Amino acid sequence: MNRLAVRLTLAIVGTTLLTVALVAVVANRAAGVEFRRYVAAGQMMTVGQDLAGELAGYYQRTGSWSDVASVLDGMETGQGRGMGAMRGRGGMSALVLADASGEIIYDNQSGRAGGTLTRSERSNALPVMTTSGGVAGYLLLLPPGLAQLAPSEQAVLDRINLALAAAAALALLVGSLVGVVLARTLARPMVRVAGAAESLAAGDLSQRVPVEGALETQTLGRSFNSMAENLQQAEQLRRNLLADVAHELRTPLTVIQGNLQALLDGVYPLERAEIATIYDETRLLSRLVADLRELAQAEAGQLQLDLRPTDMIIVLRQTADSFTPFAEAKAVTLRANLTANLPDVMADPDRVGQIVRNLVSNGVRHAARGGVVAISARDTLADQKRSVRVEVSDDGPGIPPDQIAHVFDRFWRGDQSRARDTGGSGLGLAITRYLVEAHGGQIGVESDGLSGTVFWFTIPVTDGVTSGAKAASNR
Repeated sequence: MNRLAVRLTLAIVGTTLLTVALVAVVANRAAGVEFRRYVAAGQMMTVGQDLAGELAGYYQRTGSWSDVASVLDGMETGQGRGMGAMRGRGGMSALVLADASGEIIYDNQSGRAGGTLTRSERSNALPVMTTSGGVAGYLLLLPPGLAQLAPSEQAVLDRINLALAAAAALALLVGSLVGVVLARTLARPMVRVAGAAESLAAGDLSQRVPVEGALETQTLGRSFNSMAENLQQAEQLRRNLLADVAHELRTPLTVIQGNLQALLDGVYPLERAEIATIYDETRLLSRLVADLRELAQAEAGQLQLDLRPTDMIIVLRQTADSFTPFAEAKAVTLRANLTANLPDVMADPDRVGQIVRNLVSNGVRHAARGGVVAISARDTLADQKRSVRVEVSDDGPGIPPDQIAHVFDRFWRGDQSRARDTGGSGLGLAITRYLVEAHGGQIGVESDGLSGTVFWFTIPVTDGVTSGAKAASNR
């Protein structure tokens, strides 16, 4: 009884039944009243024709309407003189007699004697004709109410009521069938979604529902499919993360374990170089754990930012200076193309420095030997929002087009063969993306897949404060 289809069916059938019953009752009463009025009008027409004939005889005998009022008053009580055919025809609602000019001679209801018939009344009145064919006056009769029906007339009314009842029953049957079909049609998409949701909860993330039916059910289907797709992607990312973390932890641990085992077995002498190798692996392991912790904080929105007006020129210049020795060791030239009139940005200087360091470090690692890594910044305005756009470009091998969308994924590496040798954990760009977004900025990458890559990010500026003078003093 609590099923949606059953409840919809009962609601539709109940509404149909109530509507049909109401229409049937109203139609039955209206048909009865109108039929009785029709019969009454017919009866009054017969009475009126008889009375008009007797009034014509009266006018022919007397030659005037001078004493007709007393005659008609007597007719109302059955005492009329010389009008035996009219006796007993009392009970009329209104009887109005006017002369040939339309002046009212007699009115048994509203006392309009002396007045004039309206055009509508004259057109509905029965003419009282003289023997010569002229009009002696006009007779207007109105029935008192509903007529008593003869058996034959009652039979006609009964047949009308029977037809109305049959039509009501047919309408109820059709409405009920339509209600059942409509209820099932409306409930079917929801039943499918409910079944798919149960399968989804049981672990089958491949469940999808067809997008069909009314606009609302299509929206429901699309929303469910989108949710299922997101859950499936999240589950795949979770599995990939577990596999990647296990792989990243296993490699340094294997190296440490192997070296320690060799030292214990006497294969390697206990020398400074061997200990340094083990130490380097522990540093790599420590860095990976630190990056994982920072990434977890970033994804959970728990990064603490000390936002204040920040001079981007100072941050970029300091980063370039600190990375110059690292770049020179890789035979890479590091250039800082910085303008002197950048506005201040609302940012955490330490976190912005971390963003720039991650991008510059990535560029130096992937730049060609003897190549160039360039840092540039400029003021931009997009969607009525002012920001500083920073770009870090290199002339390395570029990023394949099919990898562009995954650059900021966890454990993504552009060069799997040498990423660990160059010190990358595969988490730096993912952390960088979260840091930029935490500042309310945007980050992206551009590459043709053949040569060169440009990483860029934006940070919103403060209101109207420029750092040209400060930037110039730091050049």
